[in-house]
Amino acid sequence: MDAITLLKNDHQEVENLFKAYEKLGSRAYKSKQKSVAGIIKALSVHAVIEEQVFYPAVRAEVAGANGEVLEAIEEHHIVKWVLNELEHLASDAENYDAKVSVLMENVRHHVKEEERDLFPEVRKALGRKRLAEVGDDLEAAKKLAPTSPHPRSPSTPPGNLVAAPVAKAVDTVRDTVRDKILGK
Repeated sequence: MDAITLLKNDHQEVENLFKAYEKLGSRAYKSKQKSVAGIIKALSVHAVIEEQVFYPAVRAEVAGANGEVLEAIEEHHIVKWVLNELEHLASDAENYDAKVSVLMENVRHHVKEEERDLFPEVRKALGRKRLAEVGDDLEAAKKLAPTSPHPRSPSTPPGNLVAAPVAKAVDTVRDTVRDKILGK
């Protein structure tokens, strides 16, 4: 699968998760928590693979795209902080829905800019063969990506390439313990 198709599929998956959350009732606290857990995982993995694979390729191979990539990385940074806050916030907290709403607005804005502005530039500059190679690299990176946000971790290589496997290991242990406690 080519890189842009893969990333657009991720965007659609996240949008579907957002819509499912938006359909929940105001007092559906357990469902909201479960829904947000899915959002956190999807966005955490997506941000890491873009930062490890896609953005470095774009910066190296697409003339004039550096500013757009840097802005996207900063948008990711803000999203990771909100995800981190949601991960530690009770779903019945007064500001939970507001925080999720702000998250959705930020992510939707980011996706719109990427799909409207950056992706067409990338598709034109990289071509089919290179986009397929980057897509393969994105798929491989997904398997090693952390499943929760780590907003203090580096967002660019080489730091993120070193930090991500450690974060993935921490997330795997945390997820395993949480699943055992919850009886999953």
